[in-house]
Amino acid sequence: MWSLNGTPFQPATLQLAGIPGIQTDVAWVALIFCILYLINIVGNLSILTLVFWESALHQPMYYFLSMLSLNDLGVSLSTLPTVLATFCFNYRHIGFDACLVQMFFIHTFSFMESGILLSMSFDRFVAICNPLHYATVLTNSRILAMGLGILTKSFTILFPFPFLVKRLPFCKGNVLHHSYCLHPDLMKVACGDIHVNNIYGLFVVIFTYGVDSTFILLSYALILRAVLAIASQEQRLKALNTCLSHICAVLAFYVPIIAVSMIHRFWKSAPPVVHVVMSNVYLFVPPMLNPIIYSVKTKEIRKGILKIFHKSQA
Repeated sequence: MWSLNGTPFQPATLQLAGIPGIQTDVAWVALIFCILYLINIVGNLSILTLVFWESALHQPMYYFLSMLSLNDLGVSLSTLPTVLATFCFNYRHIGFDACLVQMFFIHTFSFMESGILLSMSFDRFVAICNPLHYATVLTNSRILAMGLGILTKSFTILFPFPFLVKRLPFCKGNVLHHSYCLHPDLMKVACGDIHVNNIYGLFVVIFTYGVDSTFILLSYALILRAVLAIASQEQRLKALNTCLSHICAVLAFYVPIIAVSMIHRFWKSAPPVVHVVMSNVYLFVPPMLNPIIYSVKTKEIRKGILKIFHKSQA
């Protein structure tokens, strides 16, 4: 986009896109997204309600699970306005500043999820490797401090993103590739020198996803060593079973991230629909799966759900 005097400028609005090859006014596409949002919101609100009301769930593991559910709600609500506007009402425009705000919140909640999963792996490490000191190590004040630390770290490290984008001129059009705003997507329509954005973006990814995933792997290496030292096979299986829900949540979060990175790096000729679908999987699948995983795999959560269900039937 160029102004009348030939200098590049920032457009007042940006145009969002749907899924390439699929008309945005197709009813079944809108229905799928509505179902995904419904599962996300109802499932995570149910987890939060259960942990709040059930005294048996007032334990460190479930406090971290509450953080995860609250963060997943944040991810869903960050994308909801523009996704529903695009697919349900075929309204594709978003203000430039509003796009920067949405970009900031989407990335902040995504990076927070990585930190929360790391905290949950530390919870499992203490529970299995040092069970006698579990309650004294993971006190309520320390859990709160960990949550605030994750929030502060994510907010601080991502705060420069909107300003790094704001300084750039946009001369390659104003059409984005998704129904929401992401930093890499905005870089594709910006012109000028984007080296600072790329370098800082890479630093943020390594400092968050890279460091967090490394410590998660380290935690499970130590957990596995401790479990293999248990003499009873039944006790070993029981200990590993307490980690199964968290392992599934980690895989649901990191596998799409790795897939997106691999496609972007090694399959540059991939059709646009592949990039869009994988980005949607990355943002929509983990918030939807996490409450399902913990409801199915965690006995206390199942009991709480059944208890509420029986009360509603009485």
